[in-house]
Amino acid sequence: MTAAAPTPRSRGWRALDSAGGGLPLDLAVYAVSAAFAAITAVTSTLLPHRAWGGLAAIGYFVAALAVIGQLLLRRRRPDSPLTGLPARWAITGFAWAATTLLPLVRQSAERAAGRTDRAQEEVLVVEQAGTRLAEHGTPYLGHDAIAALPADERLLGYTPYQPGMALFGLPRAAATAWWTDARVWFALGTAVVLALAVAALRGRTTGTGPAARQGTAATHRSAALLRGVQAATVLPICALTLATGGDDLPVLALCLLALSLAATGRAGLAGVAVGLAGALKLFAWPIALVLIVWGATRRAGLRVTAGAIGLPVAALLPALLVDRDALVENVLRFPLGHGLVTSPAQSPFPGQLIAAGLPGGRLIAAGLLVAAGAAIAVRLVRQPPRTAFAAALVCGYGLLVAIALMPSTRFGYLLYPIALLVWAPALRNLDSPAANPALSVNWQAVERGRA
Repeated sequence: MTAAAPTPRSRGWRALDSAGGGLPLDLAVYAVSAAFAAITAVTSTLLPHRAWGGLAAIGYFVAALAVIGQLLLRRRRPDSPLTGLPARWAITGFAWAATTLLPLVRQSAERAAGRTDRAQEEVLVVEQAGTRLAEHGTPYLGHDAIAALPADERLLGYTPYQPGMALFGLPRAAATAWWTDARVWFALGTAVVLALAVAALRGRTTGTGPAARQGTAATHRSAALLRGVQAATVLPICALTLATGGDDLPVLALCLLALSLAATGRAGLAGVAVGLAGALKLFAWPIALVLIVWGATRRAGLRVTAGAIGLPVAALLPALLVDRDALVENVLRFPLGHGLVTSPAQSPFPGQLIAAGLPGGRLIAAGLLVAAGAAIAVRLVRQPPRTAFAAALVCGYGLLVAIALMPSTRFGYLLYPIALLVWAPALRNLDSPAANPALSVNWQAVERGRA
């Protein structure tokens, strides 16, 4: 086996990403994001989103001005350290602080001071789940308890997450303060996990070959990693989500960490990371499945499975033992549309439009989703992903198709495929024998087993 050769598409992306030292694309990201935030501040019907847009637009604008300064300096001094990767990382860090953390802390503080329009519903749901977990041993209300709520409160009575998500609501069960807001803990968890993912990839050896080639490969990888971090932090689809709701970002970060650990040959830890994500939200389960298949190509399938399946099952057991019916009502009946209320996730993707606009549309959309899942499953069997890079692409494109065809979905879910696909170039060739001869023995053993 040899390292995968760049395809025309990947070469085109690399050319676009590396043009002008990456600065023109940086400028486009910040400028377009500033425009999006400004439009959100003026037009959004959701008050937390409007509040985010007003602050975030300023942060994006300042970041864009900083990149313009870098571009002007690069014309005069192409080798200036102020235009290199460390400076770009610094601006990315500033942008995340200004467009995500600052709006998040401000909204959390205003909410703690008494404002009721400074958090999306998922924040309240997670905090209530944390309180129930602390008091009753399960984050879920049963069918009868939800039915006893006023009609306009029943939606908030459901907790359509896996049990681990309630842990982010535990601080609120202990005290009412800005720092116990679930979003603060979502942000902290996201930051720590992304830092671990970056450290895993930065600590990776570049392989063998001439020093100049290794240096070039390391530069390309660092630039690709920066772009991946930008996709998971400063893009509005992630920044807005974390500042106003945020439950998806720790899940996404853990999935990126799992892929990064897989790329560096740590299959068992990759299983643990994606298993933790699966203990938070169902969205991580397809990624776990792909990583298990990847692990099987390395004879590490059981090591991946132990964490990827074992941790979500372990998280479910206490809730199952305390109140099985409440667990089923929240994590099965409600997501499948059989709860007392329906999900408000109704973004106009093809699946939702079919479900709402055609006779029997919900069954048609469900059939298309099942067919797409079956096609992906066949692809996994016939062409299993042999590298973490390939696994990331399967996850990204697979989730993109699933989100498009789901009868109930929302635009915010696109943060998963976008971040996975942009993160993927940082994983390219890391776990191939061409990049690391130490892995060649495992590859040879696998190939002999297939012979």
